[in-house]
Amino acid sequence: MTNINRRKFLKQSGLATAGSLIMPTMGFSKIPDEAYGVQLYTFRDEMAKDAKGTLEQIAAIGIKKIESARSKEGLYYGLSPKEMKNTCNNLGMKLCSGHVALDKNFDDTMRQAVESGQEYVICSSLPSKGQNIDNYKKVADAFNQAGKACKKLGLKFGYHNHEYEFESHKGEVLYDVLMDNTDPDLVHMELDLGWVIVAQKDPLHYFKKYPKRFPLWHLKDMNMHEKVSTEFGKGGLDIATMMKHKSNSGVEHIFIEQEEYASTPMKSMKHNMNFLKTLY
Repeated sequence: MTNINRRKFLKQSGLATAGSLIMPTMGFSKIPDEAYGVQLYTFRDEMAKDAKGTLEQIAAIGIKKIESARSKEGLYYGLSPKEMKNTCNNLGMKLCSGHVALDKNFDDTMRQAVESGQEYVICSSLPSKGQNIDNYKKVADAFNQAGKACKKLGLKFGYHNHEYEFESHKGEVLYDVLMDNTDPDLVHMELDLGWVIVAQKDPLHYFKKYPKRFPLWHLKDMNMHEKVSTEFGKGGLDIATMMKHKSNSGVEHIFIEQEEYASTPMKSMKHNMNFLKTLY
């Protein structure tokens, strides 16, 4: 989207002045049902207070895919795996993925993932510390083993990046070390586009270097000065260009994630959904 069109969109949406995030009431039926999902960390406080009620609100704005995130209430915000599955299904949504830890409880994590009916189990942080090549090779081995265990149960294991994986050690980008030492059939990468650009890397470079390795995305715009997430069109991610090249990445599921908001998570999500409509 050009800067002119972006400003026009923001102006028409009432977002260009006074920091307002009150969006016009409109449906989202023109967005393909399969196109976008949401990472529930976006609604973490709301999910902790009222998981089913929050899922109802998310479904009402046209979201069809869900990715959960572990919390102090458990993997599904106090719901059992079957409750989470049934709640999503009854609302016309699909629980596709979930963020978990690769830890001593991983066997139980996989068990719950199977019960929930989700396809992907995504490790959301490195299981060991060390910003060096040796540790990233160690992590790659652990990921390959986790991938084998998941595959036996009909699950797919993956990893979600942050900014720090793109640091270098001995002239090598650590994320590349991870990519080069993981089996593509066992470890499926979820690329957080926002953190990639904050690390001053180009997602398109990774689409080209590792084609079809990224079946999941986190679509996240970022305030490049403060290094925090923001509403679509207000940050440094060229979303229109990313979408033009999505086939190169092999993406199957695009989850919108926003961690900081100008107003409320729901108003930000409505803005983001409206923004995406302008790309069609």
